[in-house]
Amino acid sequence: MLKTLDFKGNYEEIATKFSTRKEDISKQVNDIVMDIIDDVKKNGDKALMKYAQKFDGFMIDDPIQFITTKQEILDGVSSVGKDFMRILERTKQQLIDFHQNQVDKSWSLYKENGVMMGQLVRGLENVALYVPGGTATYPSTVMMNAIPAKLAGVKNLVIITPVKEDGKVNPTILAAAYVCGIEKIYKVGGAQGVAAVAMGTNTIPKVDKIVGPGNIYVATAKKCCYGMVDIDMIAGPSEILIVADENANAKYVAADLMSQAEHDRLASAILVTTSQELAGKVNQELERQMAYLSRTDIIKDSLNNYGGVIFVDNIQEAFDVSNYLAPEHLEVLVDNPINTLPLIKNAGSIFLGEYTPEPLGDYMSGTNHVLPTGGTAKFYSALGVYDFVKYSSYSYYPKQVLSTFKDDVVKFAKLEGLDAHANSVAVRFEEE
Repeated sequence: MLKTLDFKGNYEEIATKFSTRKEDISKQVNDIVMDIIDDVKKNGDKALMKYAQKFDGFMIDDPIQFITTKQEILDGVSSVGKDFMRILERTKQQLIDFHQNQVDKSWSLYKENGVMMGQLVRGLENVALYVPGGTATYPSTVMMNAIPAKLAGVKNLVIITPVKEDGKVNPTILAAAYVCGIEKIYKVGGAQGVAAVAMGTNTIPKVDKIVGPGNIYVATAKKCCYGMVDIDMIAGPSEILIVADENANAKYVAADLMSQAEHDRLASAILVTTSQELAGKVNQELERQMAYLSRTDIIKDSLNNYGGVIFVDNIQEAFDVSNYLAPEHLEVLVDNPINTLPLIKNAGSIFLGEYTPEPLGDYMSGTNHVLPTGGTAKFYSALGVYDFVKYSSYSYYPKQVLSTFKDDVVKFAKLEGLDAHANSVAVRFEEE
């Protein structure tokens, strides 16, 4: 089932066989999204009402109906049951335990000559979290985005999410929002929802940043609105790469490959191993386990088109391949997996050992599941507290200290042809 490749130091062949999946944004999609953004800019709530009916079947006669009431949130909490609320609370604590270590502090530097300088760390004021609605509901997405935002000190955190004809937000999303302390939930999604929070309407306030996943229209809208607001990242299809030696359990390897393949026909699941025997057993396990899984068709398409096995001569080569592909999820199923951390340069999230499967990270390990895809782990990081703060530097120089810098600053400015810069310093010492 899985296509195979002998590495032999051939990165070009790896790039050809395993790095070519993309969901390109067509000109048609881009044009549709830009028309929606322009409409929302000009017509605000009226445009949102039109698109809610057109795309979601949600008919309203007053924009206030976009706002989820407190009673709706409480009803959602009641409907999911105590056990699911317990799971959400446990997930919340796991995420806090991990992400609180990312909280950065303002700092100051004091010099003997009276100079002060430092950096202020401030949480963003307003952030919108996009949560997919309809048949796909992801309360885990709420948790993964909201907890680091709250720890960062974001003051106003809101959710935008599409609804169907009944105008109801999925109760699992409401429950997750309640656990995270989010009180403002707007029943609007798609490109129009992104445009609404990017520019603001009479009903929905403008934010400073938009985070959260969505379909191609949502992703395109976020990209088009970048600059008016900040965004987290443009996430692509899911991916997993497993580095395994001859002692790895084929049953676990197969299960973990399929855990990502079921996401999307464009998802990528790759095994990098030193053992051809293991690869054979994994293929057998894929056939056996797939028989009792519900998303078999998607899994098959994903594995056939974007899955595979890469054979390497040793574990060092395995991590060379992994670092080159920079996977979203990296599982390490080798003897003494913790000892391999120094070999790993590029990965969104790393799962060490056979009892740390990737789905644990999707829900409850404490690490974040909003991760860079498509090789962008070479320069992007997992979502964290640092994504919801901004940094402002400051300095204070007494006159006597500036006097020791003035000549050099003036010369530097004139060298760059910026006389006004030079003058700004020089005028302070004209009387002298």
